[in-house]
Amino acid sequence: MSLQGRLESLRHRHASLEGRIAEEDQRPRPDQEAISKLKVEKLRLKEELQRLEAEQPA
Repeated sequence: MSLQGRLESLRHRHASLEGRIAEEDQRPRPDQEAISKLKVEKLRLKEELQRLEAEQPA
């Protein structure tokens, strides 16, 4: 997979996690443990995105 393809995949997964977090948060009794796990995964993806973007040639 090309670098650009990997970046797009990570961006898509990051946005998907954001949606899942919002969806869980809207439930009458949100599962805070699930939300925390999703947020950790979202942060991991964000850090990987930033690392890959920094490696991209200008």
